Amino acid sequence: MGPPAYKALKSFYRSAKDIQPVDEQELDANDPERIIELYRQAIAITESRMWGGSVTDWIDLYQQLYQELEALRRVHGDDERHHITVVIPVADRPVHLQTCLQSLLELCRAFHYGGVSDKKYEHVSVIVADDSRHAQNIQKHRRLAEYHSERGLSTCYFGLTEQLQQLDKLDAAEAESIPNILGARDTSSFYHKGPSVMRNIAYLKLNEQQTPKQLFYFIDSDQAFRVKVQTDLGERDLYAVNYLAELDRIFSLQDVNILTGKVVGDPPVSPAVMAGNFLEDVISFLHEISGHAADEACRFHSPASEPGGEAAYHDMAGLFGFEPSQEPYPYRCDVAGAHDHRSCLEGFAHRLNRFFYGEHPTRKSFYTYAGAALGVGPARTIYTGNYVFNAEGLRYFIPFAGLRLRMAGPVLGRIIKAEIGAKFVSANLPMLHKRTLEHTGQSEFRPGVEQEAGRVDLADEFERQYYGDVMLFSMQKLAEAGYPASLSNMQQVGELVVSTERIISRQYEVKHEEIMRKLDVLKALVDDDNKWWNRSAGLEHARQCFDNFIQNIEHNYSPHASAHVLVNSAEHRARRLSDITAAILAYPQDRQAWEGILAKHAHQAKA
Repeated sequence: MGPPAYKALKSFYRSAKDIQPVDEQELDANDPERIIELYRQAIAITESRMWGGSVTDWIDLYQQLYQELEALRRVHGDDERHHITVVIPVADRPVHLQTCLQSLLELCRAFHYGGVSDKKYEHVSVIVADDSRHAQNIQKHRRLAEYHSERGLSTCYFGLTEQLQQLDKLDAAEAESIPNILGARDTSSFYHKGPSVMRNIAYLKLNEQQTPKQLFYFIDSDQAFRVKVQTDLGERDLYAVNYLAELDRIFSLQDVNILTGKVVGDPPVSPAVMAGNFLEDVISFLHEISGHAADEACRFHSPASEPGGEAAYHDMAGLFGFEPSQEPYPYRCDVAGAHDHRSCLEGFAHRLNRFFYGEHPTRKSFYTYAGAALGVGPARTIYTGNYVFNAEGLRYFIPFAGLRLRMAGPVLGRIIKAEIGAKFVSANLPMLHKRTLEHTGQSEFRPGVEQEAGRVDLADEFERQYYGDVMLFSMQKLAEAGYPASLSNMQQVGELVVSTERIISRQYEVKHEEIMRKLDVLKALVDDDNKWWNRSAGLEHARQCFDNFIQNIEHNYSPHASAHVLVNSAEHRARRLSDITAAILAYPQDRQAWEGILAKHAHQAKA
């Protein structure tokens, strides 16, 4: 049984009127290689026109062409493309996990990568790596895995019990040789181990099932297999990228071991390093809206292109080699229907405190088509919420996991780049990132973020971000010198880490001084009795939202904030820098032990 009369292919030739139509006798000739080539050509042209014009006009045909192509492949021979195992580390996030898994199922339904047999997507599987603490969430995660398996997406639940069983396969000497990789094992509280440790434990499981035609695809649970685009109808989140087929193509046609993508939607960094730019945007918005009458029809819906470039949300973009943003970003109102500036202000105020959970109301990123080549090029950082590797990539565990620092991906990326060069690439395959739940405006769970009665405390996340930056830029200097082969003695590495921390400290202090100056400007603007929001009835809730936002900024960024006190504590600093130095020096031994474990247990799994 073949495809349904090549309906999508024929529809393509009718839609693309400037393309010479295919001779129907050619379709009836039963030459699968020729017909597959026709589909490839049609898909490439449709993709180009989809992004060169109206996405929504072409997306259905684009998906249908892929579906028919997959059916044709299945009828006419063996499919030797990669099997892709999607790994989703998750901790107490059932709503996010549901959205993530459902998006993968919808992606499979849209494009049929690898074909469908007995209502199963044969070339795709999922591992849910659960690091949850709460029993009700553990049960929900397990049920979600079962639910999606029943609907054709083979999903394995890898919970706390299964992880301990995996670790039990290590003998005592092996377990003792890699504490920096797997952390301290405490069976009484074997949860919230952190995403780096969780990924490394998952690597051990993956090592037992590796094959030459297998890819391992790690994503975060607060992401979806969609892209955010701007259309004539406003922002849309679409299944417009065939992630799985594109990954297979890259790894099949190029000599690649590890690939990293990025995200669209919410920024991938902590609010600890975004407050300065966001305050600039809030101030700019209030200045602009104050120049319009409160009851005037809202003027904040323009889809004009936004200033700035990559990492424009980051207060210290220049530290990472990006051009710092020079202009505030405009706010694009998302209130539906006819409304005035009161409603626009209320909508903006309602979103303000989502910032502390990682949402950015003004500096979202959108998908930009980079052509059929997908912008594949050299990479220097891993985004741990969107990276893919083959069996060779298993040797690159998430380093320094026991320290529980942020920036683990960029640190790993520097190591990988120094070792394998062109076999480490980035590609324009971003996932949709949404950190908050629409009905609460908060995240389900974020390590290091505490909340109580409207107060959000980022102290732990801030500290892990700060010393994560110290680790990153220490490692960058070492990698440029040939790390780990270039390692010298503890004193020299310790001196490098100390000097790097001093540079990072100065950068942070400059930005926090700017934050305090901008906060004073914002307070004066919000409190200005001449502004219409202080003279209009019915805006009490909006004003309370602004007050809460200001209080949370002060709580987390003022000189007396607990985060600042902690990172500036001489005792704490000495301990952190000592631990970082020791971990850097131990890395070569960690790698040696890890590779020995992988080789031994892969062999045992095959025996």
